[in-house]
Amino acid sequence: MQIQREGRVSFGEARLSVWEEGIPREWDAKVVWERKFKREVFKRIIQTLNRIGWTVGEQAHIFTGNNSRHCVKGDLQADLKISGRSIDLEFFQAVNTPDRADHGGRYQSDKEKHMQYLVRLEMQRTRRRIRDYLCNVFTGYTFKESDRRCGLGGLTSLEWINADYVSDRRFGPPTIPPADYNSGSGDKKTIEHGAKVWTTDRKGRWYQGTAFVNINNMWWVAYGKYGYDNKACFELFVDRPADVRAKKNERARRQRLEDLIAKAVVGMNYQRAEVLRKVLFPQPEPLFMIYSVKDGLYFRPNYSGYTKDSIRAGKYTRAELKPYLGDSDEKDGLKAVPISQAA
Repeated sequence: MQIQREGRVSFGEARLSVWEEGIPREWDAKVVWERKFKREVFKRIIQTLNRIGWTVGEQAHIFTGNNSRHCVKGDLQADLKISGRSIDLEFFQAVNTPDRADHGGRYQSDKEKHMQYLVRLEMQRTRRRIRDYLCNVFTGYTFKESDRRCGLGGLTSLEWINADYVSDRRFGPPTIPPADYNSGSGDKKTIEHGAKVWTTDRKGRWYQGTAFVNINNMWWVAYGKYGYDNKACFELFVDRPADVRAKKNERARRQRLEDLIAKAVVGMNYQRAEVLRKVLFPQPEPLFMIYSVKDGLYFRPNYSGYTKDSIRAGKYTRAELKPYLGDSDEKDGLKAVPISQAA
């Protein structure tokens, strides 16, 4: 026998959500409505989880009241919560959590992406079982297909880019090809829509993808079945790099080495500091810091940020001073300070 209730079930990122309208505004009626919602819907979700092999118990993480449960099945876990007219079942796992291993993996980003294959299948099976049960037992329950995202079980990267071309955020399809100044590559070539290009990931590793016009000088770069990046035209290269195994991470390398030198100096490990200095500056030449006379601060490495500490200040060759000082030692309130004169 079906029960008369109206609501919506939807899927999100490693999540199942239930939402109902029509909650009363008057306090006593609202309390009665919420109790019935919990009895008829929340408890039925718990019963369904138990039937398909889940262990549902008390919640010990943050929300420890009677409106929250902790659910476990093998390596897969979930937090079940009810609040007002909504219920959320959020899945997570603690086996593969490269970014946030704390709290059992609850705060790991891209939870579905990081789930092992069989764990992800179990999560999808559980969501479908609960959805089908709720939509069958309640006469007015419907399933709302969420906006399909790019990734496993969703859109491919090419499908996602084509969907973006016709989305509400645009005033129409992008101009293909774009203006000349929006299609100039990093190696001074012309990028063509749908052509293969080379670019780097956030760690400076080279990879090849297919370029698609986005907006202004930005291009979508699709790679693999589900991967895509949004890159400026000058970050793309038409010709294959001379050595695809060599990272293009000069700024990150410079920052890392200078930070290690500063750490070695602070720890009075001068021998290690000298070894790192020779790695960073193989040629024996004078080194300088850039000092802001007005602010009393030094430039950090890569001209990025400021510091009062001369040890953590960026070290620059004479040639690297030119963008700010030209051929002089003092200009526009900035001053070149030899490291031998550091306070």
